[in-house]
Amino acid sequence: MMHSEAELSLFLKARRAALDPEQVAGLPRTLNRRRVRGLRREEVAQLAGVSVDYYTRIEQGRGGAVSAEVLGALSDALRLSDTERTYLRNLAGRNTRRSGASSADGVCAPPAMPRQRVRPELRTLLTAMERVPALIMGRALDLLAWNEPLARLWPGLELLGDDDLNLARLLFLDPQAAALHIDLDAMRREVVAKLRADSGADPDEPRLCGVVQDLRDGSPAFRGLWEEREVREQPHGIHRLRHPVAGELTLYFEKMPLPADPGQTLLTYAAEPGSPSEERLRLLVAAGQMV
Repeated sequence: MMHSEAELSLFLKARRAALDPEQVAGLPRTLNRRRVRGLRREEVAQLAGVSVDYYTRIEQGRGGAVSAEVLGALSDALRLSDTERTYLRNLAGRNTRRSGASSADGVCAPPAMPRQRVRPELRTLLTAMERVPALIMGRALDLLAWNEPLARLWPGLELLGDDDLNLARLLFLDPQAAALHIDLDAMRREVVAKLRADSGADPDEPRLCGVVQDLRDGSPAFRGLWEEREVREQPHGIHRLRHPVAGELTLYFEKMPLPADPGQTLLTYAAEPGSPSEERLRLLVAAGQMV
């Protein structure tokens, strides 16, 4: 998807720029006006305990093999999350092996790849979850299978072709699907950060590469978020929906990786017991069962 040297440089610059110097302990206060936001290179080097010259070479992709100790020190200095630390290690590892995308400008040319298949046993599990909206996502956030409660919660999925059955494509390229989500900006940012995290682990995975490239070409909003280089996994949280029939819904979501099916994740929704959302969701699911 991108040369590892270039991505390592851009990621370090982005994380450095994201830090507020006033909130970073261990830095001397300065009265000098900052020309750019975030930390200076020398400040990162100071916090990490390395020379400015060495950090500059690392950030410029000229650092060669970077030790685990230095990567850990840089992660601490840049206040990286666990997911971001993994992303940085992946980039540094690929830099050492000189692997990565084949094109000089970082644009991949993936071969056509079929969508992943869902085991019959998992489809049976989805069907058995009669009151719980659930779906199975594959690589690059493809929507592979779902049950009837989920179909009622996310109306219109059955009308889409395989190419459009992808969460990122729905949020960025399908205005009707995007309008379902009250917190659309947060959802989009969450999805892009997830794709960015996945790209660190497997940058040349064909389906991931193709989806990202299509969205970079087709959505300025996606392209802008992609270049921010946020890296994050959101295994659980809250999604707020504006449903055309049920009205506003506040739902808990859980994402559970399926170890026997690499790249596939079970996503479920539930409402807080006794809440208006629980009653609205119950009525929505019950209406589908009566059809």
